[in-house]
Amino acid sequence: MNTQDLRNGFRGPVHRPGDEQYDAQRAAFNPNLDARPLVVAEATGPADVRAAVTWARAHDVPLAVHATGHGTHVAATGGLLLKTHRMSTVLVDPDRRIAKVGPGARWGDVIAAAAPFGLAPLSGTAPGVGVAGYTFGGGFSLLSRKFGFAADSLVRADLVTADGELVTASRGHNPDLFWGVRGGGGNFGVATSLEVKLFRVSEVYAGVTRFPVERAAETLAFFQQWAATEPDELTTAIILGQGPTFTVKTLHIGAPADAHRLLRPLWSVAGRPVEQDLRTVRYADIKLPSVAPRNFDMVDALPDNLVDLVGPDSPVTAIEVKHWGGAMSRPAPSAGPAGHRDVPFSIGINAPAEAVASVRKHSRGSFLNFLHDRDAVATAFTPANFRRLREVKRAWDPENVFRTNLNIEPARQHAELLAR
Repeated sequence: MNTQDLRNGFRGPVHRPGDEQYDAQRAAFNPNLDARPLVVAEATGPADVRAAVTWARAHDVPLAVHATGHGTHVAATGGLLLKTHRMSTVLVDPDRRIAKVGPGARWGDVIAAAAPFGLAPLSGTAPGVGVAGYTFGGGFSLLSRKFGFAADSLVRADLVTADGELVTASRGHNPDLFWGVRGGGGNFGVATSLEVKLFRVSEVYAGVTRFPVERAAETLAFFQQWAATEPDELTTAIILGQGPTFTVKTLHIGAPADAHRLLRPLWSVAGRPVEQDLRTVRYADIKLPSVAPRNFDMVDALPDNLVDLVGPDSPVTAIEVKHWGGAMSRPAPSAGPAGHRDVPFSIGINAPAEAVASVRKHSRGSFLNFLHDRDAVATAFTPANFRRLREVKRAWDPENVFRTNLNIEPARQHAELLAR
């Protein structure tokens, strides 16, 4: 296919197979995705995004969008790969406590820009993750028990829709689209700018405590009862590995003495610590371990056999149990579709799917940011929210132009249903 007409209407660099930068620019964050797009285009502004969407639709080729590529699970083969990493501006308004960011911005950029004002965003554990994909996918932050999902902090998004138009989604503009992008992923348009809330958090008390693995099963059993008593200011998770210890991960927004008082019942069950590293740190300097899960499930209660899944001869190398709840479970009436807000725990496991069948049978669903299976997108939402998402998709992208992703198919028209 001749891509010269795209080059003619596109200001940023355009790469075709054989060009010097083609291989470097087509690479995804996931090394297992060996995408071979017809063309890679690096957008420099909204006009480039519009040109790319219009070109892909006119030529009926798949369109994939990458900022950092962290959330990419579908190879952009045979179509247009649109990269937005050059659009990475971050502007902080400390009076409004708002960050206006480009679609290629990473959380580390926002954290660094907000920190001098004593503010923090609802970022994830990895500063290299992109703001747009993370926020549109829901966004579980270490601060989410106190302030809600990152999607809940979205104030405004400017997007190029499937028909090539630049529109605003906010509480007062296109509210159905605004609802959908706050958890529905990149199914409704390509972001050109986002505005997200910032919160008055400059320092936190955070770190890890490691205990003998022999106490892990008893601690997990106690954890699922004790977690219900946690105040919103306290966030905890338990990590199981193949070594001689397990880890209690902690973040507290408040005084260290208060954190120790709150954690004492859990620690008393876990036994004498093998190692403890808890300290007051700037939010920008938090470094906490995390499991990158190949399988992720939301559950109401923890299975009894979790500890037994990890062992020297097991394909399960690590498990992380997180407590959710807090502000995430108390959304505003107008909140978007992000997550299963009434489910208290998640279990993230680094292992093949066949190794975690005993956990999967307890699952209440998944979470879009942690989902790898494009055939399981519906599990990331409540049934009612998924139905509504399909209706929003039909309104804004009826031909499913934005489909090279964790896709939500548009709802069928009534006439289509009758014709089947």
